[in-house]
Amino acid sequence: MTSLLIKGGRVIDPSQGIDGQYDVLIENGRVVKVEENISTVESSKVLDVRDLIVSPGFIDLHSHLRDPGQEWKEDIESGSHAAIAGGITSVCCMANTDPVNDNPTVTRYIIEKATKVGLCDVFPVGAITKGLKGEELAEIGLMVKAGAVAISDDGETPKDAKLLRNAMDYAKSLGIPVFCHSEEKSLSASGHMNEGYLSSYLGIPGIPAEAEDIGTMRDILIAKLTGAHVHICHVSSKGALKIIKTAKEEGIKVTCEITPHHFTLTEEAVKNFDTNAKMAPPLRTEEDVKMCKEALKTGIADVIATDHAPHTIDEKLVEFCQAPFGIIGFQTMLPLSLNLVREGYLSLKKLIEKLSTVPARIINKNDIGTLKKGARANITIFDPEEEYTFTKELVKSKSCNSPFLNKKLKGKVKFTIYNGKIVYKEF
Repeated sequence: MTSLLIKGGRVIDPSQGIDGQYDVLIENGRVVKVEENISTVESSKVLDVRDLIVSPGFIDLHSHLRDPGQEWKEDIESGSHAAIAGGITSVCCMANTDPVNDNPTVTRYIIEKATKVGLCDVFPVGAITKGLKGEELAEIGLMVKAGAVAISDDGETPKDAKLLRNAMDYAKSLGIPVFCHSEEKSLSASGHMNEGYLSSYLGIPGIPAEAEDIGTMRDILIAKLTGAHVHICHVSSKGALKIIKTAKEEGIKVTCEITPHHFTLTEEAVKNFDTNAKMAPPLRTEEDVKMCKEALKTGIADVIATDHAPHTIDEKLVEFCQAPFGIIGFQTMLPLSLNLVREGYLSLKKLIEKLSTVPARIINKNDIGTLKKGARANITIFDPEEEYTFTKELVKSKSCNSPFLNKKLKGKVKFTIYNGKIVYKEF
């Protein structure tokens, strides 16, 4: 019997209301108990984590692992290494692979490769439509049977409202959420940054916040019509958050995520035409950033997710309007999110809830996001006070497209435990 005793840390488990000095005993990959002063003789290995925080393993609902088809940017193995370095033990990967994850064969490929790598969960998000073309429903039932935890066409959310309605009806019957990149493409198609004074000043075509607001309203109204669970991805505008707030008050089954870059950076980050600050939705105004923080504080926003989107240096080292959207985010999620605690928006317990417990609930996984007895021992151990510079040498991803590169960060993962095994140790 393999066992591990995590001793002396501050254990925070929102699923049980735990926040205090406890030990955690793990046997055969599962949590056996969380108690004060567990004897070291009960375990074959002891991990001393005094002065560190012990929490359920983080769960990222939104990422792009580029595998299959674009492995030069990232693959499941490199993405897994980057995830665990960020304390993430479960990753949901979007369907915009090549070939698209619109059938059970690709779904199984992703799960089997992730299992072989064995560093973290990789939960596929299947496509809504074949080829992400918005024309014909994908093999949703078969993908769910193969292991998909949700469906999404990601940045290609179907234009056809009736088709999206059919997809939501199907998703409801299968008990899975629909992840929506909510956007009215006719307003945003030619844009490359937030529309406003700065976009006019820089001469860059803008994307109005109303494109996100209109898309959010449409997707939520279809969810209301069907009774399906819609999860709105990477919300960035104050208008969309107001719409989500109203929907929740009306009892519509809607959840949403906000990324660290959207509650940290404003459109000012693109002032020097830094393509590493180009993302979709785009970075918006100071007012939008403040609203994102308030939404996380009040519960309008349910979770924090990275939208980890690797691109090579060559792809980003072009004129701003030619560069692809997206940044990497696994390893910067924790330190940027801890700023919400330092600024008084969230308690540490609430932050961990949005990084672990609530994401598990959204994808209907009861044995992760918790340290309850019998749960899988997926655990993140971190120092919230350690300061360091996020350099290229620290990046575990194949790509380095981050606006936070060479910036000072505070908060560092020290150990990541997956199924009871220490898969990451920060030296």
